[in-house]
Amino acid sequence: MKQSDQSIEEIVGELHSARQRKPKKYKLEGTDYWVFGIAGALALAFIIWGFITPDGLGTVADAALDWVITNTGWLFIIAASVFAVFAIVVAAKNFGRIPLGKDDEKPQFSTVSWISMMFATGMGIGLVFYGVGEPLFFYMSPPPGTVEGQTDAALSTAMGTTLFHWTLFPWAMYAIVGLGMAYGSFRLGRPQLFSSMFTPIFGDRAIHGWGGRVINILAIIATLFGSACSLGLGALQIGGGIQATGMMEKVGSGVLVVIIAILTALFVASAVSGIERGIQWLSNTNMVLAVILALIVFIGGPTLFILNVIPNAIGSFIGDLPQMASRTAASGDEAVSSWLSSWTVFYWAWWVSWTPFVGLFIARISRGRTIRQFVTGVLLVPSTVTLLWFAIFGGGAIGIQERAERAGDTSAQLAQIVDGAPDINFDLILFDMLGQLPVAGWVSVVLMVLAVLLIAIFFVTGADSASIVMGALSEKGAENPTRKSVVFWGVATGAVAAVMLLAGGDNPAEALNGLKNITIVSALPFVVVMLLLCVAIWKDLSKDPLVLRSTVARQVLENSVSRGVDRHEGGGFSLMTTEIPVVEAAKLGTEDGTVVEEREVLLATEPADPTEPTDTAGPKPGDPKKS
Repeated sequence: MKQSDQSIEEIVGELHSARQRKPKKYKLEGTDYWVFGIAGALALAFIIWGFITPDGLGTVADAALDWVITNTGWLFIIAASVFAVFAIVVAAKNFGRIPLGKDDEKPQFSTVSWISMMFATGMGIGLVFYGVGEPLFFYMSPPPGTVEGQTDAALSTAMGTTLFHWTLFPWAMYAIVGLGMAYGSFRLGRPQLFSSMFTPIFGDRAIHGWGGRVINILAIIATLFGSACSLGLGALQIGGGIQATGMMEKVGSGVLVVIIAILTALFVASAVSGIERGIQWLSNTNMVLAVILALIVFIGGPTLFILNVIPNAIGSFIGDLPQMASRTAASGDEAVSSWLSSWTVFYWAWWVSWTPFVGLFIARISRGRTIRQFVTGVLLVPSTVTLLWFAIFGGGAIGIQERAERAGDTSAQLAQIVDGAPDINFDLILFDMLGQLPVAGWVSVVLMVLAVLLIAIFFVTGADSASIVMGALSEKGAENPTRKSVVFWGVATGAVAAVMLLAGGDNPAEALNGLKNITIVSALPFVVVMLLLCVAIWKDLSKDPLVLRSTVARQVLENSVSRGVDRHEGGGFSLMTTEIPVVEAAKLGTEDGTVVEEREVLLATEPADPTEPTDTAGPKPGDPKKS
């Protein structure tokens, strides 16, 4: 029992220190010119290189991708599972009661605004780009070594694989960064720097030293390329919408650069206006537009088929999860490795590259919520919406494809198998599906225009928050970075996207591969940073006063009951509380003459009535046998 008492004393000491500890006041103002200078120089060098020799940039990106996939693809696969398990465990433990702020704080934003901003920022542009094409692609060509394409089994595999890429795993990555930032900033008073989350491991060097600067530079670079990839995808799909509506016969790289320039100007303007004005308003507007478009497709498409897809997708995701989460290049031949680099590893790298700005952004809008509320909301709410989105758009596309295949109507089919692979143009597939809905021609055109508007606003809501976060990391965690910093990083994001598209040439497929390749390569160092972050968060939460109080209470209660049973030889006894002004150790004699040491622990913060038992078992109050 002495061992147990000693551990309680140590915990009480930690609790006392935690309650007495005052948040440090970090005097961090102005631009960190080392972080801004190095990250900015790397971005400018990449942009200049891409404009001078786009072919050379594409060649180097391909070679770098081959090395990353061959040597580190396994790391992305393992890390994604670690992040998902870690987020769930943190929410399930007693950590879940800890508020992201002071004990009496209320949430800053309403639940509806919180969800809409979180969802639109997290992956809105990707859902619109891949919402139709990915499930249809997997239906026609399932992952190697699974099932035969264009069958009922292929439908289940397609939906399960899509949900694997878009629901629990990516949002767990966002939750980890958001949790670390919100807890450190709002509860402990640390600056809103990515590196500040590593204070439990590196101490104040994480904020003031070069180790912290390196982490912040990596966060800026990952954010820059992840945002540029999204901007490139948005530009490609808007170009597809222009073609689908007949405004232009073909959209080349020059037009795509103009689209990027327009989008860049829009999201920079939104970012300068701040979260409370521009981003919140755009996020709420976009959710309304997304719901309208989804309802029209749900009602006008194969409604019954879509409803059947939803439970099928959930069951397939749960049933195939172990296989999907463990699939690596060792699972098969070269076809498996190629498939992973194009899909799963690309997605994990894309989500990792988005974690700095999405995580920091959802941290800023989640102040006042408990950890359990935060993790539950971040994991379940967007995942549910994503399920419905892919069921409506992807499931609807598969339903249209199946119906056309049974009727032998090739003109109504959304895709064909060419040279053993689906011929799907992801830029156009959304608009092709909208064109197949049984509505009037002018309604179809209106839907396409609505989709283009949705794409543009989805990107703006994501990219403007990325610009704000990069600006904040450049300015020592400033809550409201200066306009010049936000504008610089916004323009840099647009320029990097343009360079990446130019490196792919006029071929959309090549341009898309170029975007994917550079995203995967840039995210590699950040995977290691994210794994280290899990250790830092666990160390922080383990020392929170709420956790320590709970631990002390549980240990003292167990020890008190154990002493009562031993002293009273199995007879009845009751437990009472009374105020002990100091923590003291007393030497107590026993019947056999030995001396033992017993330590009392201060539990009550208010004086208690020593005559009133808090719990009874056995004898009535007043019985002389009490502990």
